[in-house]
Amino acid sequence: MSAILEHVARNGSVDAGAIAEEFGVSTATIRRDLQVLEDQRLVARTHGGAVAVDVAYELPVRYRTGQHREEKVLVARRAAELLPRGPLTLGLSGGTTTLLLSRLLADRVDLTVVTNALNIGSELVLRPRLKLIMTGGVSRTQSYELVGPIADQALSGLNIEIAVIGVDGISARGGLTTHDEIEAHTNAAMIRRADRVMVVADGSKVGRTCLAAIAPITDVAMLVTDATADPEQVAAIRRAGVEVTVAE
Repeated sequence: MSAILEHVARNGSVDAGAIAEEFGVSTATIRRDLQVLEDQRLVARTHGGAVAVDVAYELPVRYRTGQHREEKVLVARRAAELLPRGPLTLGLSGGTTTLLLSRLLADRVDLTVVTNALNIGSELVLRPRLKLIMTGGVSRTQSYELVGPIADQALSGLNIEIAVIGVDGISARGGLTTHDEIEAHTNAAMIRRADRVMVVADGSKVGRTCLAAIAPITDVAMLVTDATADPEQVAAIRRAGVEVTVAE
């Protein structure tokens, strides 16, 4: 389904027969998938396929995981390498790249992880040598994050050495942004409690500005991205005083 949505986003439409042949499945299977996506108002069915809906929407995280996956894996690996060894209190916001990062950190024994992401919590809760702190809050279906005043209040009583933040957009002008204003407020609360902020964002998000502001670019110490990021946007972020690491 993620691949179908990527195809629709790129081309504006998808042909059920062509996509079935590409993935080696039946046309009936593709039609059922398209029906599920239409039920969620992510596409509009047509005779023989589907077209993009005429709205801007935030893709649910279960479908976003497959988008730009290679780039996200590179970013997550590089971010893991850049984190200091030894005892560390680490904040992880929700996001597909932060989820990948959490899996790379799961074997560390000297780590305390503070997160508001349910999927990250479910990955780490089975690791007894790692200390996990969940914020509580109201669950957000699109991002699997716990947000709102309960999450904000929990974060206000914690001290975080490094916060790794996933975003939907980052630019020198717009700073850190996301689609939802309540999620943005909770992410901002995590940033305020951190000594140092690292943003992980694949190249498609660099230079992009979304609805809700999380924090200005000056709050960020480091951006980890990949080689698909717009060089001019990367240069502008560097001029704003952010250390940018390009994962390759």
